Amino acid sequence: MSLDFQTTRLSGLKTPFLMNNIIERIKHNFSESIQTKINAADTMLPIVGAACEKIVQCLLEGHKILSCGNGGSACDALHFSSEMLNRFKHERPSLPAIALTADIATLTSIANDSSYSEVFAKQIRALGQEGDILLAISTSGHSSNILTAIKAAHDRNMNVIAMTGYDGGKIPGILKENDIEIRVAAHDTARIQETHLLIIHCMCDIVDYQLFGHGEIAT
Repeated sequence: MSLDFQTTRLSGLKTPFLMNNIIERIKHNFSESIQTKINAADTMLPIVGAACEKIVQCLLEGHKILSCGNGGSACDALHFSSEMLNRFKHERPSLPAIALTADIATLTSIANDSSYSEVFAKQIRALGQEGDILLAISTSGHSSNILTAIKAAHDRNMNVIAMTGYDGGKIPGILKENDIEIRVAAHDTARIQETHLLIIHCMCDIVDYQLFGHGEIAT
Protein backbone atom coordinates (compact mmCIF):
# COMPACT_ATOMS: atom_id res chain seq x y z
CA MET A 1 0.00 0.00 0.00
CA SER A 2 1.52 3.34 -1.06
CA LEU A 3 1.72 6.36 1.19
CA ASP A 4 -0.46 8.32 -1.26
CA PHE A 5 -3.17 5.66 -1.06
CA GLN A 6 -3.03 5.66 2.74
CA THR A 7 -3.28 9.43 2.87
CA THR A 8 -6.26 9.42 0.49
CA ARG A 9 -7.99 6.70 2.48
CA LEU A 10 -7.45 8.43 5.82
CA SER A 11 -8.65 11.77 4.46
CA GLY A 12 -11.73 10.01 3.11
CA LEU A 13 -12.65 8.88 6.60
CA LYS A 14 -13.33 12.49 7.49
CA THR A 15 -16.35 12.69 5.21
CA PRO A 16 -19.71 12.53 7.06
CA PHE A 17 -20.98 9.63 4.95
CA LEU A 18 -18.02 7.36 5.67
CA MET A 19 -17.93 8.26 9.36
CA ASN A 20 -21.65 7.53 9.69
CA ASN A 21 -21.10 4.18 7.99
CA ILE A 22 -18.33 3.33 10.45
CA ILE A 23 -20.51 4.29 13.42
CA GLU A 24 -23.33 2.11 12.09
CA ARG A 25 -20.99 -0.87 11.75
CA ILE A 26 -19.75 -0.38 15.31
CA LYS A 27 -23.33 -0.07 16.56
CA HIS A 28 -24.21 -3.29 14.71
CA ASN A 29 -21.35 -5.13 16.44
CA PHE A 30 -22.52 -3.87 19.83
CA SER A 31 -26.10 -4.93 19.09
CA GLU A 32 -25.08 -8.38 17.85
CA SER A 33 -22.94 -8.96 20.94
CA ILE A 34 -25.73 -7.87 23.27
CA GLN A 35 -28.30 -10.06 21.49
CA THR A 36 -26.01 -13.11 21.62
CA LYS A 37 -25.65 -12.68 25.37
CA ILE A 38 -29.41 -12.25 25.79
CA ASN A 39 -30.02 -15.44 23.81
CA ALA A 40 -27.45 -17.28 25.93
CA ALA A 41 -29.04 -16.03 29.16
CA ASP A 42 -32.40 -17.39 28.04
CA THR A 43 -31.08 -20.95 27.70
CA MET A 44 -27.76 -21.41 29.48
CA LEU A 45 -28.01 -20.05 33.01
CA PRO A 46 -28.64 -23.42 34.75
CA ILE A 47 -25.74 -24.98 32.83
CA VAL A 48 -23.39 -22.14 33.75
CA GLY A 49 -24.58 -22.42 37.35
CA ALA A 50 -23.82 -26.15 37.40
CA ALA A 51 -20.34 -25.48 36.02
CA CYS A 52 -19.74 -22.86 38.71
CA GLU A 53 -20.78 -25.31 41.42
CA LYS A 54 -18.42 -27.94 40.01
CA ILE A 55 -15.52 -25.49 40.05
CA VAL A 56 -16.28 -24.40 43.62
CA GLN A 57 -16.46 -28.01 44.81
CA CYS A 58 -13.21 -28.82 43.03
CA LEU A 59 -11.43 -26.00 44.84
CA LEU A 60 -13.00 -26.87 48.21
CA GLU A 61 -11.65 -30.40 47.87
CA GLY A 62 -8.13 -29.11 47.29
CA HIS A 63 -7.94 -29.76 43.57
CA LYS A 64 -6.99 -27.44 40.70
CA ILE A 65 -8.26 -26.30 37.33
CA LEU A 66 -6.32 -26.67 34.09
CA SER A 67 -7.45 -24.55 31.14
CA CYS A 68 -6.68 -24.62 27.43
CA GLY A 69 -7.75 -23.25 24.05
CA ASN A 70 -6.40 -21.93 20.75
CA GLY A 71 -6.10 -18.35 19.54
CA GLY A 72 -8.66 -16.16 21.29
CA SER A 73 -9.68 -19.15 23.36
CA ALA A 74 -6.05 -19.51 24.49
CA CYS A 75 -6.34 -15.95 25.80
CA ASP A 76 -9.56 -16.89 27.59
CA ALA A 77 -7.75 -19.82 29.23
CA LEU A 78 -5.02 -17.43 30.40
CA HIS A 79 -7.61 -14.91 31.55
CA PHE A 80 -9.37 -17.50 33.72
CA SER A 81 -6.17 -18.74 35.37
CA SER A 82 -4.96 -15.20 36.08
CA GLU A 83 -8.24 -14.36 37.82
CA MET A 84 -7.91 -17.50 39.95
CA LEU A 85 -4.24 -17.06 40.81
CA ASN A 86 -4.46 -13.33 41.51
CA ARG A 87 -8.00 -12.09 42.14
CA PHE A 88 -11.22 -11.16 40.37
CA LYS A 89 -12.69 -8.06 42.03
CA HIS A 90 -11.59 -8.41 45.65
CA GLU A 91 -8.40 -9.39 47.45
CA ARG A 92 -8.49 -13.04 48.51
CA PRO A 93 -6.19 -16.05 48.78
CA SER A 94 -4.79 -17.32 45.47
CA LEU A 95 -6.57 -20.30 43.95
CA PRO A 96 -4.88 -23.16 42.06
CA ALA A 97 -5.24 -22.86 38.29
CA ILE A 98 -2.86 -23.51 35.41
CA ALA A 99 -3.27 -22.25 31.84
CA LEU A 100 -1.78 -24.90 29.57
CA THR A 101 -1.42 -22.22 26.89
CA ALA A 102 1.16 -20.22 28.87
CA ASP A 103 4.43 -22.13 28.47
CA ILE A 104 5.78 -21.32 25.00
CA ALA A 105 8.82 -23.59 25.36
CA THR A 106 6.64 -26.56 26.30
CA LEU A 107 4.04 -25.89 23.61
CA THR A 108 6.57 -25.51 20.82
CA SER A 109 8.70 -28.46 21.89
CA ILE A 110 5.71 -30.80 22.00
CA ALA A 111 4.43 -29.50 18.67
CA ASN A 112 7.88 -29.90 17.13
CA ASP A 113 8.81 -33.29 18.63
CA SER A 114 5.38 -34.92 18.63
CA SER A 115 2.41 -33.10 17.09
CA TYR A 116 0.31 -30.04 17.73
CA SER A 117 -2.62 -32.24 18.74
CA GLU A 118 -0.58 -33.28 21.82
CA VAL A 119 0.39 -29.82 23.13
CA PHE A 120 -2.21 -29.86 25.91
CA ALA A 121 -2.66 -33.61 26.39
CA LYS A 122 0.99 -34.17 27.31
CA GLN A 123 0.79 -31.45 29.95
CA ILE A 124 -2.41 -32.96 31.35
CA ARG A 125 -0.79 -36.37 31.64
CA ALA A 126 2.00 -34.77 33.70
CA LEU A 127 0.02 -32.26 35.78
CA GLY A 128 -3.56 -33.53 35.92
CA GLN A 129 -4.78 -35.49 38.93
CA GLU A 130 -8.02 -37.21 39.82
CA GLY A 131 -10.55 -34.63 40.96
CA ASP A 132 -9.04 -31.79 38.94
CA ILE A 133 -11.08 -29.99 36.28
CA LEU A 134 -10.12 -29.33 32.67
CA LEU A 135 -11.66 -26.13 31.31
CA ALA A 136 -11.49 -26.81 27.56
CA ILE A 137 -12.43 -23.91 25.28
CA SER A 138 -13.14 -24.30 21.56
CA THR A 139 -15.56 -22.17 19.55
CA SER A 140 -15.80 -24.80 16.80
CA GLY A 141 -15.62 -27.94 18.92
CA HIS A 142 -13.39 -29.51 16.27
CA SER A 143 -9.90 -28.56 17.48
CA SER A 144 -7.88 -31.77 17.53
CA ASN A 145 -5.67 -30.68 20.43
CA ILE A 146 -8.73 -29.88 22.53
CA LEU A 147 -10.31 -33.24 21.73
CA THR A 148 -7.07 -35.00 22.65
CA ALA A 149 -6.84 -32.94 25.83
CA ILE A 150 -10.33 -34.01 26.89
CA LYS A 151 -9.46 -37.66 26.34
CA ALA A 152 -6.26 -37.22 28.38
CA ALA A 153 -8.26 -35.60 31.18
CA HIS A 154 -10.62 -38.58 31.23
CA ASP A 155 -7.62 -40.90 31.45
CA ARG A 156 -6.56 -38.99 34.58
CA ASN A 157 -10.10 -39.22 36.05
CA MET A 158 -10.60 -35.48 35.73
CA ASN A 159 -13.91 -33.75 35.14
CA VAL A 160 -14.29 -31.59 32.04
CA ILE A 161 -16.07 -28.29 31.52
CA ALA A 162 -16.15 -27.61 27.78
CA MET A 163 -16.99 -24.18 26.41
CA THR A 164 -18.09 -24.45 22.78
CA GLY A 165 -20.04 -22.63 20.07
CA TYR A 166 -22.09 -23.33 16.94
CA ASP A 167 -23.41 -26.92 17.36
CA GLY A 168 -20.64 -28.04 19.72
CA GLY A 169 -18.70 -29.84 17.00
CA LYS A 170 -17.12 -33.14 18.01
CA ILE A 171 -16.79 -32.30 21.69
CA PRO A 172 -20.29 -33.38 22.89
CA GLY A 173 -19.67 -36.84 21.47
CA ILE A 174 -16.67 -37.51 23.73
CA LEU A 175 -17.89 -35.95 26.98
CA LYS A 176 -18.80 -38.19 29.89
CA GLU A 177 -21.88 -38.08 32.11
CA ASN A 178 -20.27 -35.91 34.79
CA ASP A 179 -18.83 -33.43 32.29
CA ILE A 180 -20.53 -30.17 31.37
CA GLU A 181 -20.77 -28.47 27.98
CA ILE A 182 -21.49 -24.74 27.91
CA ARG A 183 -22.48 -24.07 24.31
CA VAL A 184 -23.02 -20.61 22.86
CA ALA A 185 -25.26 -21.51 19.94
CA ALA A 186 -24.17 -18.67 17.67
CA HIS A 187 -22.47 -18.68 14.27
CA ASP A 188 -20.08 -15.76 14.62
CA THR A 189 -16.78 -16.63 16.28
CA ALA A 190 -16.34 -13.13 17.70
CA ARG A 191 -19.78 -13.21 19.34
CA ILE A 192 -19.09 -16.67 20.79
CA GLN A 193 -15.76 -15.55 22.25
CA GLU A 194 -17.31 -12.43 23.75
CA THR A 195 -19.95 -14.56 25.46
CA HIS A 196 -17.32 -17.07 26.62
CA LEU A 197 -15.52 -14.21 28.35
CA LEU A 198 -18.71 -13.15 30.13
CA ILE A 199 -19.24 -16.75 31.28
CA ILE A 200 -15.67 -16.88 32.61
CA HIS A 201 -16.34 -13.70 34.57
CA CYS A 202 -19.49 -15.31 35.96
CA MET A 203 -17.42 -18.30 37.09
CA CYS A 204 -14.92 -16.03 38.80
CA ASP A 205 -17.72 -14.08 40.48
CA ILE A 206 -19.42 -17.23 41.81
CA VAL A 207 -16.11 -18.61 43.11
CA ASP A 208 -15.49 -15.38 45.03
CA TYR A 209 -19.07 -15.28 46.30
CA GLN A 210 -19.25 -18.94 47.35
CA LEU A 211 -15.79 -19.25 48.87
CA PHE A 212 -15.24 -15.80 50.32
CA GLY A 213 -18.63 -14.09 50.53
CA HIS A 214 -17.69 -11.34 48.13
CA GLY A 215 -20.14 -9.41 45.99
CA GLU A 216 -23.47 -9.58 47.80
CA ILE A 217 -26.09 -8.21 45.42
CA ALA A 218 -28.08 -5.33 46.86
CA THR A 219 -31.86 -5.91 46.90
